[in-house]
Amino acid sequence: MDTKTINEIMQVIQEFFPEQASIAISNTREYVYYQPSKRIDLKILPGDSIKEGTATHKALVYGQKVNEFIDPDIFGVSYYGMSIPIIEEGKTKGAVTAILPHQPSPFLSQYMTIKTEENWYPIKHEQVIFLETQLRKTFVKTEFKEGYHRLNLSELELFLSSETFIRCHRSYIVNIAFIKEIQPDSHSTFLLEMTDGTRIPVSQRYASYFRRSLGF
Repeated sequence: MDTKTINEIMQVIQEFFPEQASIAISNTREYVYYQPSKRIDLKILPGDSIKEGTATHKALVYGQKVNEFIDPDIFGVSYYGMSIPIIEEGKTKGAVTAILPHQPSPFLSQYMTIKTEENWYPIKHEQVIFLETQLRKTFVKTEFKEGYHRLNLSELELFLSSETFIRCHRSYIVNIAFIKEIQPDSHSTFLLEMTDGTRIPVSQRYASYFRRSLGF
């Protein structure tokens, strides 16, 4: 992971997370960047190995976003971790982890603003049916509108509730509440028929996590 990539990630992270968040960026084996905050500091150093049981480790193993409290047995202090894998061409390359002293305020996961041809609209997350990567933009389909968000899927995934949204493909995140039917499919593993009629594949990479999350 080069310096340019790290700087681009930090520009996004700093815009959304409060100052009390420490930020860790890793490859699949070790941390490559760490920015501590005044409120919480896990004393991570670039080159440190990723410890089992951390939010970063779980995101890398599951290939999915992890939002949860981590007990103090690992770093000597409890923290709330928000970690998401960095996926390129279908392969996990690393993870970005926000480390907070407590769970962030709900407003961070309530709204997103999408752009249509001329205007911007704040949309409640609960109204989003699915998100799709389209030509380096994120297409957002809601019950009432559709438009584009400036962040990519991996960046947006940090702020979407893992209880409501699930990554099913490198190009798709879906709102579980809008899944009408799950069908077997020979070209992927499953095919999701959404309530608006859209059919979305569940790729092999995400199939196990998808089944585990939905309990089948």
